This record gives sequence, C-alpha cells and structure tokens, in this order.
Amino acid sequence: MEKVAIAMSGGVDSSVAAALLQETGYQVTCLTMRLRPEGEAQSSDFIEDAQRVAGALGIPHQVIDLKEVFQEKVIALFCREYRKGRTPNPCTGCNRHIKFGALFQAARSLGASYLATGHHARVVKDTVSGRMLLQKGRDRQKDQSYFLYALTQAQLRHAMFPIGHLTKAAVRVEAKKRNLPTGNRPESQDICFIRDRDYTEFLKELAPQAFQPGPILDEQGNILSRHRGIMHYTVGQRKGLGIAASEPQYVIAIEPENNAVIVGRRERVLGDGLEATHINWISFEQLNHPIKTKARIRYRHPEAEATLTPVDKDNIYVKFTAPQPAITPGQAIVFYDGDNVLGGGTIKSSH
Repeated sequence: MEKVAIAMSGGVDSSVAAALLQETGYQVTCLTMRLRPEGEAQSSDFIEDAQRVAGALGIPHQVIDLKEVFQEKVIALFCREYRKGRTPNPCTGCNRHIKFGALFQAARSLGASYLATGHHARVVKDTVSGRMLLQKGRDRQKDQSYFLYALTQAQLRHAMFPIGHLTKAAVRVEAKKRNLPTGNRPESQDICFIRDRDYTEFLKELAPQAFQPGPILDEQGNILSRHRGIMHYTVGQRKGLGIAASEPQYVIAIEPENNAVIVGRRERVLGDGLEATHINWISFEQLNHPIKTKARIRYRHPEAEATLTPVDKDNIYVKFTAPQPAITPGQAIVFYDGDNVLGGGTIKSSH
C-alpha cells in the first residue's frame, strides 16, 4: 500500500483531502507544520484542529517543526521585500520551499512517496512530453494554481491535490457526509504567520525602517504631504494619502532609497509592460521565442492577453494587449494557457 503524507491544517480542504486519500486505498499520515512559536499566529489552534481530524479519521498525526527554515525562506524574505518598497507574496515561496520542500523531505523520511495538500488545483502528466502539468482547480473562484507556479517538475511528480476536481461547495458536502469535526471552520484569508496579530505591528518589529515617515512627492519632486512609512503604501493605492488635489492622486512608485512615495494621476498607474524575474516554467523547459498567452498580475486580477519575450534564462518581458492597472513589483505574475499553468515569476518592474 503506497504511503501518502497530507499537509494537514485542520481546515475543511485538507480534512476532506485526507479522507478521500484514505478511501482510495492509500496509507495516509497527517503532518502539521509548526511555523511559529507557540502562542503566536500559527500555533496551537491549527495543531489541535488537525489532531481532531486525524483522530476522527483514524490516521496517524505528527507535528513537524519547520520554524527555522520558515523564518529563513519566508519571513525574512517577506520583510526584505517590504524594506525595498515592494509588495511580496509569501505563499508562493512557502509552497516551494516549505510545503513541497522541507515538509516533503520530512514526509520522505517517514516513507511517504507523495505529499498531498488541500489546494484547489490539479496535477496531470503530459503523455507527449512526459512533463507534469499544473492545472487550475475546478472551482474557478477558489482556484489556487496561482500560488503553486513555482513548483519544480521534481516537486510536481510527488504532489497530489485530492480536492482539485471539486468545487468548494462540494468539499463542504463531503465534509458533512463524513461528519468531519472542522467541516464548518471558517476560511482564513490572512497570511498564516500573522493571522492572529496586527499586520503592521508584525512588520514594525522586523522591518522598522519601513515605518519611518517621509515625503509624498509628485512626479516633479514637489512635496505634497508626508507619509507614515512606505510599508503602508502600495502601487495603485488611492485612499489614505491625505493629499488635497484637484483630481484623485494614486501611488505610482515607491522609492525606498529616498524613503519617498510618488503619486500621480490615474492614467500613470496603468502600464502595458513589465519585466519579470526568477521565472519557473512548468509546461516546457525554457522559453526560447516570443509567445502569446494570458497573464495574471495578482491573485484576484483577471487574466489579460500578453506576449512573453525572453530576455535571458531568468528574466522575461511581458507586453500586454491592453494596459493593466497597478502592476506591483514583488507580486507574482502567472501565465496560463486555458487550464494549464505555463509558469510564472516575480514582477521586477513595470514599463
């Protein structure tokens, strides 16, 4: 009987995923990551919920301490990006380095051949190329393929997404049918490691320089107001600027070297091109020539038609058919061909 480890948070998605794997005939073990010290954001609540689900299913459960690697690979990077005036997305790095990196290594040491999660996504093998393909989950409103674009071929070969073919409503039905103890637990929309704490207070401790007051400037360098720290601002922001002007002003750039926030009119927020770096391709090995596809510049942003042109191995230029609002350095950009995730990267700059 093949052994599968399930990353168990105790939420409805991972709970149903564990149950489906068990019913399919796999030998399942539940692993819960300890990412923060007890008493902080992600600690005893998740672990207790996961233990309850594992107990209800009769599945072994272990807590895997990943605090150090999580601090190094996710939290430290998150803070560095904010200090640079960028808006990072920690979930993509967490999936690659923590869940399908450190946690999968722990699963392997326990004899598991696969790591499963409750992500709304699918993985299939291309019978022609032999490559593993990452696809959108059936529920388009809950699809999480965006957060998984950084997974390598080696990781995808050992990944399982048991609920990817289900809608969220169907997942809750499956949880109710099995009387799972956390089937009605509300979804968390927060970044896991600051779930129970104030977002700004968390960063204030680890990136205090991002909270130093400074000038809000127009494009000519005139001081219009003062900001409370660059951490409070992101490209495209309109509210909370405290500027009296004849027309609405938007954040069009953040200059950490000058501790300045630059504002301008709405049309200055629109961009028709960007450069992306740290590219990971899934559907093919490397991009060698321009291609037309669709791109998503934020998780909830609609896909937009674009042409991708390689710059070098790690960088590409993206040209949009229509200008896009608030292209934000630090955010993930993910490329799609229908249901398939071609790959993705990190937005380096907009043009």
